[in-house]
Amino acid sequence: METSELLKRVRQIEIKTRGLSRNIFAGEYHSAFKGRGMTFAEVREYQYGDDIRNIDWNVTARYNNPYVKLFEEERELTVMLMIDVSGSREFGTMSKLKKNQITEIAAVLAFSAIQNNDKIGVIFFSDTIEKFIPPKKGKTHILRIIRELIDFQPEHRSTDISNALRYLTNAIKKRCTTFVISDFIDDDFENALTIANKKHDVVALKIYDQRETELPSIGLIKIKDAETGEYSWVDTSNKKVREKYAGWWRKQEENTTEVFKRSGVDVANIRTDQDYVRSLINLFQRRGH
Repeated sequence: METSELLKRVRQIEIKTRGLSRNIFAGEYHSAFKGRGMTFAEVREYQYGDDIRNIDWNVTARYNNPYVKLFEEERELTVMLMIDVSGSREFGTMSKLKKNQITEIAAVLAFSAIQNNDKIGVIFFSDTIEKFIPPKKGKTHILRIIRELIDFQPEHRSTDISNALRYLTNAIKKRCTTFVISDFIDDDFENALTIANKKHDVVALKIYDQRETELPSIGLIKIKDAETGEYSWVDTSNKKVREKYAGWWRKQEENTTEVFKRSGVDVANIRTDQDYVRSLINLFQRRGH
């Protein structure tokens, strides 16, 4: 992309997403992701109105008097965006490519983090780690991230989510909140996801296009696999072919839903032609309660 074109696009995304994060997400983001990083401060005697869930039973037993633990909220959070840059992100039929939806969502989260005085970093991944931007604060840093989101060209086109999650677990020592933004069309990442979520607070944002869920009946079409580059002819007018494809998609959906559930990871499913704002707010509200 030409530099002037790139800067214009950065500016458009900045204006749109900064407004969203300031007006809509500020409170939701704070309640969903703050208060998770709590550090123990001290123990004191129970006072009327204290939360009984914070009673320290060991100290209470020792002194025959109720004592509660006091916690301090960690002042800053580290937020990591894990962005799937494999070939399948270039798919999109309705209003925008998955890639563009991912860019906007990542930018909104980045601005929300900065407004909350959090550090933010990015891992771009395919079947390898394409680029790592260490967590930092500040406007310049955010604009660099948005520039990379728009213009980044990966070397590889396949996906390996497990590899990316293992990299996160090893690279980021302190507990952080991680958003994995991907279509999750991959296998065998449950183990790596469970381990990553034990160390960090992992949230999945699953981006998909409606056309991926079903084949239209439009006769013989040539389909290219975005990740392998291979072409094949598919007869979409054949009902069995359409049913088989729909069945495959449903199975894929059920499997990933189960994986998220078993590994304890919150997920938002976001379609490319739908408003991602509603999906994110729902996710934040679920976590904030």
